[in-house]
Parts: sequence; C-alpha cells; structure tokens
Amino acid sequence: MISVTASAIAKIKDMMRKQQMEAGGLRVGVIGGGCSGLSYKLALEAEPRPHDQVLDMDGLRVFIDPKSSQLLSDTTLDFSDGLNGRGFVFINPQATRTCGCGSSFSI
Repeated sequence: MISVTASAIAKIKDMMRKQQMEAGGLRVGVIGGGCSGLSYKLALEAEPRPHDQVLDMDGLRVFIDPKSSQLLSDTTLDFSDGLNGRGFVFINPQATRTCGCGSSFSI
C-alpha cells in the first residue's frame, strides 16, 4: 500500500479546494515512459474507476488502479518545499534505478 505524508495531504487538499474538487480524490499511477522506463502520474479526479483501490488518508481519497498498485507497494508520496526544489516526491523502495530528475524509474 502507498502512504502519503501529512505535508503532501495538505498540499493536495489545498489544490482540490482551489479547483473545487473537494468531493473527488487523487489518482496515483504508473505509466510507461521516461528515461528509466516508468513514470509516476498524479491527477485529481471526481470519482474512482471500476476496480480501483480506494484509500482514505486523513480525509483524502486516493485512487490506484490494480497494475499501479503492485508497482507502488510500500511507496511514500511526499511534498517538498525546500531549497532543492518544490514539488511532489515519490520514495519507492522497489525502484532499482531512477533518472536524474527523479520523475521516472525502473523496477
């Protein structure tokens, strides 16, 4: 299962409020592409899709498709607002290689 840090939850809820999507959720997924073969995908969506795993994390609904769920097992989604940059960061213990920018990985 994926975990989402408190700072990431706060940022996502703020984004959802600004886009008037408080009733929706965050889709977290993995797609093919990027220099290491796989890329993370984040999107705000109104409803889960059939067969999605739906997690509730401190009032935030997280939608994960079955294939991505396997690749995201034990992954942590964090939000960084530090000197090295601002944005969402995936910490995936299954990743054997990542690209220089951290947006793609391989298993």
